Amino acid sequence: MTQHPYERFRQDDLILRDELAIDRTLLANERTVLAYFRSALTLILAGVTFLHFIEAGLLRIIGYAFVPLGIAVAILGWARYRRMDAGIRIVRDSLDRREAAPTAGAPAGRA
Repeated sequence: MTQHPYERFRQDDLILRDELAIDRTLLANERTVLAYFRSALTLILAGVTFLHFIEAGLLRIIGYAFVPLGIAVAILGWARYRRMDAGIRIVRDSLDRREAAPTAGAPAGRA
C-alpha cells in the first residue's frame, strides 16, 4: 500500500459531503488509536498483575509475555494512527488550499 488512499479522487470532485466524510474518518482514526491504547493498557496491567500475585507457573510466564506484548500493541497502534493521520491531513490541506485559491472565471470585487 504505497499510494495515498485518496489519490483516486480528483480535487475538483470533492464536495461538502466528502469533506464531512474526511472529518468522520479523522474521528474514527482517533477512536481506533484509543482502542489500541486501551488494549495495550489491559495487557500491561494483566501482565503486571500476574507477575505480582503469582509465584511460579504458567501464569507467571504469561505475565512476562503480556507486558512487552502490551507495549508492542501501543507502538503498533500509534504507528498506524500517525500513518493514517498524515494521509487524512494531506487531503484536508489540499481542500483548504483549493478553497483559499480564487477561482479563474470569477469576476474580481464580487462577494
